[in-house]
Amino acid sequence: MSLFKRLWPKSLLWRLSLLNVLVITATITISSWAIYETACFLAGGIGNFSNQRQQQFNMTLQQYLWIFGLIGLLVGSMLHYYLIKKLIRPIRKMIDSTKQLKKGEFPSPIKIEFKDEVGELVNQYNGLISQLKVNEEQRTKVVADVSHEFRTPLANLNGYLQGLATGDLEGNKALYESLYHESKRLTHLIEQLEQLNQWDDVISQSYTNKQTVDLQEEINQCVNMFDWLLEKKNISVIQDVERSHVVIHVEGIHQVISNLIDNAIQYYDGSGPIRITGKQLGEAYCVTIAGPSEPIPFEARKRIFERFYRVDASRQRDRGGSGLGLAIAKEIIEHHGGNIGVTSANGINHFSFTLPTTLDEKLAK
Repeated sequence: MSLFKRLWPKSLLWRLSLLNVLVITATITISSWAIYETACFLAGGIGNFSNQRQQQFNMTLQQYLWIFGLIGLLVGSMLHYYLIKKLIRPIRKMIDSTKQLKKGEFPSPIKIEFKDEVGELVNQYNGLISQLKVNEEQRTKVVADVSHEFRTPLANLNGYLQGLATGDLEGNKALYESLYHESKRLTHLIEQLEQLNQWDDVISQSYTNKQTVDLQEEINQCVNMFDWLLEKKNISVIQDVERSHVVIHVEGIHQVISNLIDNAIQYYDGSGPIRITGKQLGEAYCVTIAGPSEPIPFEARKRIFERFYRVDASRQRDRGGSGLGLAIAKEIIEHHGGNIGVTSANGINHFSFTLPTTLDEKLAK
């Protein structure tokens, strides 16, 4: 058995070719034997040959069968080798591509030659490589963004603490308050990163704690959480929310609504109330939170839900923004099968999200 394993070809191409040669050889041998026996029988019975002529006929037929058999075996084996080699060429390219990937390089997509099982395998492999490349780019960007986000507050903390340690600075209420705010911003950033990671994990799983709720009541609860802050900043809120029962992850949707209300308060600029509306639009329920603020440029609206993106980095950093809140909101809404977006007109920014209600209304009944 060990000798057989050593002699057996390791290459798939040669193994398939050897098996094919054996099959062709067996087929030609059996066919030739059948033809030979049949021809000899017919020649002896019908031709009325003498023994000498019968032997001569048998030998001639045998020679021709050997010649045609060897030619058929040679041509069949060569044709089979060529076709198998062409068939498994994408697999060999996948092997080379995998070796390149193992070195840390992203290979180019492999050309799909046939729309068969091998072609489907190559197509799935190309998709895998593409997704890995996107994941790596996102990972690199996230690491760079996280490093950037932590660098500034840590540098500030280290500078102040070093000054206090060396006696170059004297501690006072304003300094300690500044250090506290920097520490609080770091804590908030870490909490948001944990939330984002949590929702990334949930994306590939089904919810186990969805509930059928009235969105009007849930929105009221979220608004009530900001009563003290709204009163402090002298900002009024007008609600126009229809009742609608939907199946949601309550904690997640609360986080989305609270984040959008907090943004409307944090970047409030102008006069007039913050308006919160909830309307049933066909098979979806749309929630809009609009408030006066600096207009968001058109190009920024396309990227505002990206992780760590800021419309105005310096302005938002001063106010404590990390560029993660809207990214988390987008993850949550899209996992519910909805959409989220923003429009800006006449000094009012409108943040809206939709949730599907077709199935939810049936469950609510």
